[in-house]
This record gives sequence, structure tokens and C-alpha cells, in this order.
Amino acid sequence: MTFLPTLLASARGFTPRALPQVARAATARAMSSEGMPYDDDKMPFYALGVNLAKQVGGQTGFNSLLEEDELELVLTGFGEAIRGTATQDGNKVLTTYGMALNKILQERSSNIVTRVKQEGEEFIANFLDCNDDAVKTESGLVYYCMKEGEGKQPTVQDSVEVHYHGTLIDGTVFDSSVDRGQTISFPLGQVIKGWQEGLAMMKEGGKATLVIPSDLGYGEAGSGDVIPPGATLKFEVELFKVN
Repeated sequence: MTFLPTLLASARGFTPRALPQVARAATARAMSSEGMPYDDDKMPFYALGVNLAKQVGGQTGFNSLLEEDELELVLTGFGEAIRGTATQDGNKVLTTYGMALNKILQERSSNIVTRVKQEGEEFIANFLDCNDDAVKTESGLVYYCMKEGEGKQPTVQDSVEVHYHGTLIDGTVFDSSVDRGQTISFPLGQVIKGWQEGLAMMKEGGKATLVIPSDLGYGEAGSGDVIPPGATLKFEVELFKVN
């Protein structure tokens, strides 16, 4: 899946990772010919569970916020509520404990974002130490020229054609036009600030590494199922054409 559309500057909600597999025991069951955990006639219902987990986990990142025993309680509550077997009225439970839940999730989310941002700052400091030619701009963007270009230099009013390879600071690839083998074009004024600033420092034919702190990327919201809130991002970008 192409990630670049989500590079378009927005405040889309995102959390670190989707909810862990609800049925870990499924991995021990016989696999179908397609490698699925159940037979084809049962997989649509399994798919419903996956969809619900992605919708709920994708908005809250429970596997990053909850301990294993806490997650089991979440799944128990979900199961009893959906089966209608709960011994307590659901509305009463939410009214009684909803505020406490919100406080726990907010505190834990804040702690995670703080840690992720700090790790990003340490990565940037180390990157600058290891790359003498890298420069850090006033905004906090790190720009490292890998190959000087000789063509046109873009502005935010231009569209550009690029190859890019995006990773988290641990090396996890979240998207790469290079891996897909196809360049991509987009209006520079509609992408995240780190790209706007970084590509404006390049010329056609050039290649550079951009290290983008979260406030020039996706901030504390993150994006999709791969970029955590507060994450620093690293891109290798090759600029082919400016329109």
C-alpha cells in the first residue's frame, strides 16, 4: 500500500500498532491451503474480528498501553458485552469507570509520546555526530546531501516527482516507492512540513536524507498503523523532476 497519500499534511489519528491477535491459540491450529487459521467458510467471521480489532486498536493502540492481564480484561468485557452474558449493566459500568479509564489511557499515552520523542532527539544527535556534512535547520529538520542535483529547485507551489524510502528510527520501513519500483508525483505544498522544507533544499537529480522530527511530520497523532505518535522519521529522497 502506498504510504505517500498519508504524507499529505493532515491530522489523521493514528496509534502505534493495531490490537494484538485476539486468538493467539489460532496459530496452533491447522492452517488452510492459503495459510489462513480457519477454513474458508469460517474466515469471514474471523475477518470481522480482525476488522473490529483494527478499528478499536487502531484508534487507541491498546497493545502499547495495556499490560497482558489488562488486555485480557478488555477482551473479556468485549466478549461478555457482545454475547449479552455480562452480569453488570454496560451503561452503569461505563458511567462508573469511564472517567478512570480515560485518565489511565491519557497518562500512558502521554508517557509513550514523551519517550518516543526523546528517542528521536537522541537519534538526530547521533546522526549529526556520524555525518559531518549533515545540517540541522532552525525548524529542527536534518538535511544530508547524498548527491548534488543540477536542475530546478522546487518551491511549495510546485509538483515534484520523486523516489523515497521511509523508515522509523529503528530501521522499520513504513513505505518505499523504491521498493515498489515506481516513482510518484505530488504537489509539494500538500505534504508534511519536513518534506516541504527538505525538498525545497534539493535540485533535480539530487538525492538526500531527511530526518524529520515529529513536529514537522505527524506530531502526536501519528498516522496509519505504522508511525507512532511523536515519531521521528528518516527518508532517503531522490528528486527527479520539478513541475
